[in-house]
Amino acid sequence: MKSDLFMGYVLTALGSGSFRGDSVKGDTVGSAADSVVGVISKGFDSIFSQPSKLDYILLHGALFILLTFLLVFLIRFLNRFTIRLHGFVRRNRGVIIRSVRIKNLELVSADQLATIAFKSVRILRWAVIIFLVYLYLTLAFSLFVWTELVAQKLLGYVLSPLVGIAKAVISYLPNVFYIAVVVVVARYVLKLMKLIFSKIEDKTITIPGFPEEWAKPTFRIATFLLIVFVLVIIFPYLPGSESAAAKGVSIFLAVLLSLGSSSAISNIIAGVVITYMRSFKVGDRVKINDITGDIIEHNFLITRIKTVKNEEITMPNSLVLSGHVTNYTAIVRDGNPLILYTSVTIGYDAPWPKVHELLIAAALATENVLHYPQPFVLQTALDDFYVSYQINAYTNSPSMMQFIYSALHQNIQDKFFEAGVEIASPHYYSIRDGNRTTMPDKFLEDGYTAPPFKVRMEQNGKPG
Repeated sequence: MKSDLFMGYVLTALGSGSFRGDSVKGDTVGSAADSVVGVISKGFDSIFSQPSKLDYILLHGALFILLTFLLVFLIRFLNRFTIRLHGFVRRNRGVIIRSVRIKNLELVSADQLATIAFKSVRILRWAVIIFLVYLYLTLAFSLFVWTELVAQKLLGYVLSPLVGIAKAVISYLPNVFYIAVVVVVARYVLKLMKLIFSKIEDKTITIPGFPEEWAKPTFRIATFLLIVFVLVIIFPYLPGSESAAAKGVSIFLAVLLSLGSSSAISNIIAGVVITYMRSFKVGDRVKINDITGDIIEHNFLITRIKTVKNEEITMPNSLVLSGHVTNYTAIVRDGNPLILYTSVTIGYDAPWPKVHELLIAAALATENVLHYPQPFVLQTALDDFYVSYQINAYTNSPSMMQFIYSALHQNIQDKFFEAGVEIASPHYYSIRDGNRTTMPDKFLEDGYTAPPFKVRMEQNGKPG
């Protein structure tokens, strides 16, 4: 620097032989002083002949003032632009800036978006101001040789991290290319799988022993396995994968999964088993354990059932797998009718052919019961006081089961009352001689009256 150059001239003058103490005599002191003054004068001339001369100082001072004015202008322009931008946001709130919705659900309102915009503009404004001030200081200090070191340090604070980042990015490029190739290949494999399974689902492609309802769950399983496989492959090539933090997180996740997800894993395995057992499909009328209803959702964790009372019941797949499933729809889907059955007990005094006839007539009179195949009756038990009859009727409407049963029971009552056959068992007790019949009035003859009790009197063992 110029100060160093000036000090060099001074030291040169002081170290010259004409100024050494051993050569200083009375007649040479004046000449030595003249020599020193000459050297120092030459140093000043050399310094001012360098860029630190007066016009250099004036020029760079003018540049410094220009930079200062430019900084002030840019900051004032930025403030005015920020004010106008705030005004634009206020005027367009609800017009251009609208709430974010998914159907009828409002995720983010227009006011919230406007507030986010205001805060973002404010943060961006301060970031730009800080950048401008930093750039101003760097340029200002670089104008003068006395402050060049400060400018270099300020510039190094920015350039050093940027250079480090650039070097790290360049050295990481091979890993990026490797990850990109793996992801692209996996993406196209996923598209190919989706195409194949979609064709299996719509029956364009038929694979023996692989029903079309297996296509969607199998695609989900294959997608999950493919994603896991890709993550395992690319994980070592991710930045920081070899760090102690990444290893600690991996161990923590492994412990968490092993301790806290045993029931979830059992449900997932049960869901996969149920899927390939083909026990039911979405929309089937089923009975699982003691719950009867329609399947509305089945995934790898739970099975959701809507009962006949419009109750929605969620069952873990492990519970479904451990119980028993009765599917009322599967047989109809395969082209065969479902048999609905109910039992009635009639006393021994009613002829069984008559009972069969009445039960079959009641079944045929029920809506949604098929006339072919014809209903049939089974006598399931001969008990002490009555006979158990079971009426079996065919239907193609398993979803209407509860209404079919209700109508069938009503028709059984009507048919038996019309034929004069009482359904008086198993827990009905009456004194038959003189009691009024148990049939409703509309099935009795006109002018019907209950007969009186018949009483027989005996005296000494002889009728009195």
